[in-house]
This record gives sequence, C-alpha cells and structure tokens, in this order.
Amino acid sequence: QVRLVESGGGLVQPGGSLRLSCEASGFIFSDYAMSWYRQTPGKERELVAGLSKIGTATTYADSVRGRFTISRDNAKNTVYLQMNSLKPEDTAVYFCKAISIGNSVYWGQGTQVTVSS
Repeated sequence: QVRLVESGGGLVQPGGSLRLSCEASGFIFSDYAMSWYRQTPGKERELVAGLSKIGTATTYADSVRGRFTISRDNAKNTVYLQMNSLKPEDTAVYFCKAISIGNSVYWGQGTQVTVSS
C-alpha cells in the first residue's frame, strides 16, 4: 500500500513560519524525487519546491525562493517544507508528490495552510 501523509498545516499570521512534513511508505523512498505543490479553489496546481532523490538538487517557484526550504531525510522516509516569512498569498492546500525515474507518480492527500491576521 502506497501512502504519502502530509502534516504540519494550520493557521498562521503573516510573517510567521510553518514546517510541513510528508511521510512516505509502501515504496522505495530513496528512488523517488520529491516535491511540494499547492492549489487554491479555481486555480491550477503549481509547483512550490522540488528536490532530487538524495537531496542535492533543488528547485523553487519564484514566489517562494528565499523564504521556503525543501529537504528530505531518506532514513525517515520524510520530505519537509520549511516555510518562513509567510504571506497571505501563500494560503493554499499543499500536496506532497513523489516521482521515480520511470515516471511512477504518487500524491498525498494535501494539508491546508492559511496565512491570515
């Protein structure tokens, strides 16, 4: 059974921080590149951050670069998204995604992040 379980979302004030976690099971985690996407109602899902299988190569959306950091701990089968200096426009459902070199793709269920005063 393949499973990606996100956690760490919630309500935070502008300028605050959150750390999202995505714990994986049911597949060989170290064989998959990992990424975070986000989506709001009526808007297409967008890539927020991604990293390679061993965590040496990263990519970030322009809107979050310098504020968000993606990392992974293959020993714990977990990918993280550290979000600092949060803005109201960061409000979205955040999804964890795993993809193999053979293009097997898995998605988590999503976790809500709300940035508001």
